[in-house]
Amino acid sequence: MTHPSDLPPPEPEALAHSARLAGHIREEIRAAGGAIPFSRFMELALYAPGLGYYSAGATKFGAAGDFVTAPELGPVFAACVAEALAIVLRQIGPRARVLELGGGSGAFAEVALKRLMELDALPDRYAILEPSATLRQRQRERLQQRLSPPLFELVEWVDGPFPDDWHGVLFANEVIDALPTPRFAIRDGEVYEEHVVLDGEAFAIELRAADEFLRNAVRFVERCLGRALPDGYRSEVLPQLPCWVQAVAGGMKRGAMLFVDYGYVRGEYYSDERRDGTLRAFYRHRMHAQPLLWPGLQDITASVDFTALAEAGVAAGFDFAGYCTQASFLLGNGLADVLARIEKIDDEVERLRRTQEVKRLTLPSEMGERFQVMGFEKDVAFGAAFLAGDLSFRL
Repeated sequence: MTHPSDLPPPEPEALAHSARLAGHIREEIRAAGGAIPFSRFMELALYAPGLGYYSAGATKFGAAGDFVTAPELGPVFAACVAEALAIVLRQIGPRARVLELGGGSGAFAEVALKRLMELDALPDRYAILEPSATLRQRQRERLQQRLSPPLFELVEWVDGPFPDDWHGVLFANEVIDALPTPRFAIRDGEVYEEHVVLDGEAFAIELRAADEFLRNAVRFVERCLGRALPDGYRSEVLPQLPCWVQAVAGGMKRGAMLFVDYGYVRGEYYSDERRDGTLRAFYRHRMHAQPLLWPGLQDITASVDFTALAEAGVAAGFDFAGYCTQASFLLGNGLADVLARIEKIDDEVERLRRTQEVKRLTLPSEMGERFQVMGFEKDVAFGAAFLAGDLSFRL
């Protein structure tokens, strides 16, 4: 993990932007009596309108940004995911919808729609829920340039989950890890919550007694583990996750949800070796442990507790469909056919590029095992989508 002193310094314009957001956060801290929960700091740092990391205009994805997501590597990831989505969409029929949470650069939507058309499984509507006005514009420009007019006409941008009853698929890649998360600490056997306070003009962490909501969430984790977390232990927990899943699914009456993210099952998430949790920040492809640094200029993220996600999906009224590594999911959803097509590419440079893409997506040392996939279904079936290396028994 990179030490903050080794990070490349931001440009003066970026620092000025960060200073504006920091000033906004300081005002809120003072108005709140001197402290805000870390989760609120994270929410402001990432999503404050016009200033937050995901709300402002700086490049986030790819070589020029701070991190690379699977769809940005090339078409392989989205093509394989589309194979799994097509199974569900065909069961629902011509009125099916797709709701993609976030949208990155639009790379996933571009490839997924093209592949769904090839598979004769196009939805009636393809909606992208994107909170960033800048990213919406970039997605729109990309898709308008790269999709045929009939395909582009299927795409829309929405401000929230579908408000009506609907049938279809919800897809989210690297979304849950960016949900503002409370941070807790155990001290003298009691649960405390990390708050952000001011040390002069600088941000600092201070522990304050947790409220009942957070305290009950931590005690639930301990009951599931069958042991108390030791003094000094710090980590994250998302007690709001069940409500969030219910909210984004909205009025889905028939369909499926598919989540891709990095994380662990509960027993691994709260292991002794993670005594300081999983929270980290990303800046220009460097990971470090200073989330209070340069608000608005860096991503802040925490790993996903996939056991908690499974519980939340079932609590929202869905059947659990499966859980496996990203590598296993891609292998079970058309990767062999993709590899066969790659081998037939005449351009040696392009063939090598696609081969490297597959390696990054599937090797254990890359994204293959660090990222996992979890699915839920309601009156539909994913079929064999999770049969290659299902890990449900670990939950």
